[in-house]
Amino acid sequence: MPPADSIVEMTPRRVTRAARIADDIHLFELRDAAGADLPAFTAGAHVSVRVPNGMMRKFSLCNDPAERDRYVIAVKREQGGRGGSQSLIDGTRLGDELPVSAPGNNFGLARSAGGYLLIAGGIGITPIIAMMHHLKANGGRFHLYYCTRAPAATAFRDELAEFRGQGNQVTLHHDGGDSTRALDLWPVVEAPKGRHIYCCGPRGLMQAVRDMTGHWSPSAVHFESFADAEPRPDDRPFTVRLARSGAVVEVPVGVTILEALRAHGVEVPSSCESGTCGTCRTTLLAGEADHRDLVLSADEQAGQIMLCVSRARSDEIEIDR
Repeated sequence: MPPADSIVEMTPRRVTRAARIADDIHLFELRDAAGADLPAFTAGAHVSVRVPNGMMRKFSLCNDPAERDRYVIAVKREQGGRGGSQSLIDGTRLGDELPVSAPGNNFGLARSAGGYLLIAGGIGITPIIAMMHHLKANGGRFHLYYCTRAPAATAFRDELAEFRGQGNQVTLHHDGGDSTRALDLWPVVEAPKGRHIYCCGPRGLMQAVRDMTGHWSPSAVHFESFADAEPRPDDRPFTVRLARSGAVVEVPVGVTILEALRAHGVEVPSSCESGTCGTCRTTLLAGEADHRDLVLSADEQAGQIMLCVSRARSDEIEIDR
């Protein structure tokens, strides 16, 4: 079965603005070539874009969801990535047309009488900006904590000032790339107060938020990430036994369970493929999993696994497929 993104319907969208807005962060504005309205989207949504080198990449929409004439994405040049961001930034010019999917959303805003705690790191500000537009227009109360290395690395720095007021707060924290100067998150998340948390950023930031919010309701803590799952030095190959068919699939180092199953023609629903949305949640019947997602609670990990990022500690695991 081909990867899910390869069968997504794409529509050409014209690049009407391309600008560097922070260190290594570039903004692209996409419109319909004939000036027609674009499919509506909600705060937290993303689109898939086929970049000039042919890769498909997902990017959060960061403009006001009330706008129908444009999509705005912001992209960080990832020097150690697979080349998708570099291709988009270096290979795209004003007037070019890029294939773009309709919007999808795994990070939608829930109703929250207590307000919203928004935590972003680096390029993770992109879906959060759209949320702030929506909340400001609809009377939602929020406090944004945005962590970057320095002011020059802070995307939308000028725009963020416009969101202060009417009970809303914006806190910028710059650590200079020094982990000892990282934002102390415990005072931020200590008291739930009926709020919802939305967190997007580097894996370390999201894991820190996850580790500190065990006393929150799981339904009130939300994560978003499009980062590729990075191999670890101690990764090793293992096998996955499919209980329903009896098939055994080898999972090499550098390949996810999801990718290995697809290569063997096994259809598995997925969406974010970064361990944050829960779409590929599968029952774990036997073996010991190496959980690397931000979805499953400690109790759920005993009997479930996220196929897009997690691996196995045992030589074999068995799943309900």
